[in-house]
Amino acid sequence: MLVSNPTPISRQHGVVLIEALVAILIFSLGILGLVALGGQAVGAQSDAQYRTEASGLADAIAGEIAVNVDRRGINENSGALIANSLVPFRHQDAGANCVFNGVTTGNAPVAALLGRAAALPGATAFQQQITVQNGAGSFNRIEITLCWSAANDNGAWRRHTYITYVNGGAV
Repeated sequence: MLVSNPTPISRQHGVVLIEALVAILIFSLGILGLVALGGQAVGAQSDAQYRTEASGLADAIAGEIAVNVDRRGINENSGALIANSLVPFRHQDAGANCVFNGVTTGNAPVAALLGRAAALPGATAFQQQITVQNGAGSFNRIEITLCWSAANDNGAWRRHTYITYVNGGAV
């Protein structure tokens, strides 16, 4: 009777252990990548939420201005009348880069909407700006800039600027 001599087992000791460790390493790197991606996704979602809130607020302010502009006598001297009625809507109309100064708006509904800017992180009504350009060729341009600074922005300002024009038309 012939007995075969199997390959010695001693040469394969620890191979399964090494394969298991490599598999655990690959799995761990994949999980760490997913965790990092999840953190970035949460940050992007927060930024998108703040931008959406700022956009809605700027749109509401522009709507309030458009509704409350004085359009009486629209067929006579409407350009000058509308331009003059836009002046009270100005807010912090001097300065730049979210460091604004100047007069505050004289319109109570617009002031209330600007107060809602406090819902944005690090923002107050004084970090918001409404400029009115009503000179020749400006077509009663309204620029609304809303600024905020989230905790992870390290003091840098984020902003949303909304530009619209208020002209004559039927009321």
